[in-house]
Amino acid sequence: MEIFKGIDLNDSFVLSWHQGTNELTFELEASIWPESTYYEKPKPNEHTCYKTAILSFTNFKELNGLLELNQVKATTDASGEKDYGNIDNLEENDEGFLVEGEFGSVSIVGGEISFEIKKT
Repeated sequence: MEIFKGIDLNDSFVLSWHQGTNELTFELEASIWPESTYYEKPKPNEHTCYKTAILSFTNFKELNGLLELNQVKATTDASGEKDYGNIDNLEENDEGFLVEGEFGSVSIVGGEISFEIKKT
């Protein structure tokens, strides 16, 4: 998908997620590479640029397979920050989207997808 040009979701970390009425949002520590317009020189000790981002699915008809945040064990890195793994798979299909990770295998029927870097 063009919105993910230069974004490596397999190397991005899921910080949290929230489901509301016809909306699912993931807060990510996104892995950004030089092909992306969001790319900046990596900080010391980073192998690429990382920025906080929001991945959203909106206006869908149905959502199945999402685990609650308290059902997933977080991992803690050396700096004490918690995350819930990566986005292992994200695909668009005839019915909508499939997104998979520690949070479940989530089938989304219909709707739109968006990705934005949070302003710091």
